[in-house]
Amino acid sequence: MAMTDQRPIKQPGPDHPITIEPSTRRVRVAVAGAIVSDSERALILREKDYEPVYYVPPEDVDFSLLTPSDHTSYCPYKGEAAYYSVPAGGGRSVNAAWQYRDAYPAVSEIGGYLAFYPSRVDSIG
Repeated sequence: MAMTDQRPIKQPGPDHPITIEPSTRRVRVAVAGAIVSDSERALILREKDYEPVYYVPPEDVDFSLLTPSDHTSYCPYKGEAAYYSVPAGGGRSVNAAWQYRDAYPAVSEIGGYLAFYPSRVDSIG
């Protein structure tokens, strides 16, 4: 296991599988009646026993509806995530989206793409 800044970097494998593939459906994210993202180029990431997550390219996100957050998180498989809030969604939409700007090589396809928590937006579909 490699280390960066004293943080472990883990590789997906049989004990923690991660797969990434193009989504076969259009992915729209809505908050307070506004379309935050509309993409036909989304990727779907499946990780271990978690629910699948859609990642959309930044070109398909309306950043005028987002506010960068000071919040960050770390995943030893993916790297450090930066977060965005959707002000129109109020308190429920704080830190609603995240982005691995420098995703680790094992998941490099999602680098720069954004994902949204289903519980913090009105719809993803």
